[in-house]
Amino acid sequence: KLAQHPKVIAIGETGLDYFRLTGDLEWQRERFRTHIRAAIAADRPLIIHTRSAAEDTIRIMREEGAERIGGVMHCFTESLEVAEQAMALGFYISFSGIVTFKNAGALKEVARQIPLDRVLVETDSPYLAPIPFRGKTNQPAYVKHVAEEVARLRGISLEELSEATTRNFFTLFRQARPCN
Repeated sequence: KLAQHPKVIAIGETGLDYFRLTGDLEWQRERFRTHIRAAIAADRPLIIHTRSAAEDTIRIMREEGAERIGGVMHCFTESLEVAEQAMALGFYISFSGIVTFKNAGALKEVARQIPLDRVLVETDSPYLAPIPFRGKTNQPAYVKHVAEEVARLRGISLEELSEATTRNFFTLFRQARPCN
């Protein structure tokens, strides 16, 4: 019922993060399944985080029918193969400040390769500030630096990328309304 409020445009951030955890992680998988079911029931897209858990994340998305509502793979750091699997389920790929880092060669290649109509950009504030602010507290204003890098990698103008990502945002988050 609460998800039907006009300001609720998505369910999440949810997903799986095995990066610093060991042992039985079934509790994470069950909570992830619950969020997917809630998103389907509420007819709201998912915002998914995955870290060191791509195989389980994609498997559970398939098993739970996440393609029925789609969503975004937030702060994406996985391979092109994982991006393709997520896009096949109706998900967008969102790049954060990490794509600006010198050591992010594989991620830069993903940003070059995925279809423009599946690209989003974000900051993930207060973490992961893009170059030239790396190591400092991130803020939403820095999203321009992420967009500039993705545009540069793709060989397109910042304006073209901005138009595409804005269109993608409002296509995905159907409940969102532009500010006047």
